[in-house]
Amino acid sequence: MHPVVKPALRRGWRDRNTVQFGMTPAHAVTLSPVDTATGSFLDLLDGTRGLPLLREEGRRADVPARSVDALVARLARAGLVDDARGGGPAADALRDKPDVLERLRPDLASLSLLTREPGAAPARLAARRALRVRVRGAGRVGALLASVLSGAGVGEVDVRDVGRVEPWDVAPGGLPAEALGDRRDAAAQAAVRRAAPDRPPRHAHSPGSGAEDPGLSLVIFAPRDDVAVHAPDPFTADPLMAAGTPHLYAGVVEGTGIVGPLVLPGETGCAGCLHQDRTDRDPAWPRLVAQWRSGRARRVGACDLTLATAVAGLAAAHALAFLDGGSPSGAGTRWEVSLPGLTWRNRPVPPHPECGCGAAERGKREHSSTSGRTRATMAVQRPSTERRRTAGAARPTGTWRAHV
Repeated sequence: MHPVVKPALRRGWRDRNTVQFGMTPAHAVTLSPVDTATGSFLDLLDGTRGLPLLREEGRRADVPARSVDALVARLARAGLVDDARGGGPAADALRDKPDVLERLRPDLASLSLLTREPGAAPARLAARRALRVRVRGAGRVGALLASVLSGAGVGEVDVRDVGRVEPWDVAPGGLPAEALGDRRDAAAQAAVRRAAPDRPPRHAHSPGSGAEDPGLSLVIFAPRDDVAVHAPDPFTADPLMAAGTPHLYAGVVEGTGIVGPLVLPGETGCAGCLHQDRTDRDPAWPRLVAQWRSGRARRVGACDLTLATAVAGLAAAHALAFLDGGSPSGAGTRWEVSLPGLTWRNRPVPPHPECGCGAAERGKREHSSTSGRTRATMAVQRPSTERRRTAGAARPTGTWRAHV
């Protein structure tokens, strides 16, 4: 182990014996008592020295070896120390590509704030390279979302869409003006490649290989059609529900941005549950949806560039939180924001008993098994010990049922 005090946290002294790591309430930690010698020794925890060398440096600074070990252990328990050479073989392979690692340095620093175990942050970052995500839709939201995921280190981001790039598809970070007239999916894939910090790994399922399509870690629906954003068709997700593949919805409709729900098949509310719930609250809902879907599609929808960018960013953040093994608030929830107020609101999508996804029935079984005590879904119920044990492992490529 080569201990390093997490560089993402700024350090300051509250008084002569108390040091504060971090500025924001979400991640700041105070440590006390800390004597002068120990405070000076903190500067040596920069990842360039292993424990034997640190003990030798401590001896020269009148810090006993047992105090060095105790300090490192104390910092590790507080989630303040990382291992500059930790994370396993995948992290070592990433460190062998310094140019790639430098591109991802801010992402690594951010992950270090979300993990307590030394070495967990580089392990999570390296694990992203093995993930496979598909984005369905290459408009202002979908193309940018795909590029963000690629730039954050996701190894393979596949984009699917039809038609050719129109002037209103162009957006910073997404489809460029040079792509006008090109196929949307091809232009989006080119944007994904430009955003990637490294060339994606080669897989046996590459076009023309004849190999079967392997499982996806996540599918994101980012339709250009505003009706599909407002009222997602449950039938489009039927293959994903059958395969147990997690999927997320995102888009903009009439000046309103939507992110969610993140659907964990059989665990959380899905598009079918959303449709049933709306029908319960508004009997005219099915009639309206039928008219919207059968009517002539708008050539250009109300998709403000700034709102599309915000939606793409939040959707990518939810996707990465899930792929990294976390429990984002988008699971079973739709987040909505409208112009001009720009206040995000969360609208739960509860499992519906009339939906065939089975999430409501599972919820009843879990409720009865806890003798009346409420219980969260598996996505947010993982005990802290289990979370710590799996902190370094991102969501593997495969179905949701395969990795819960």
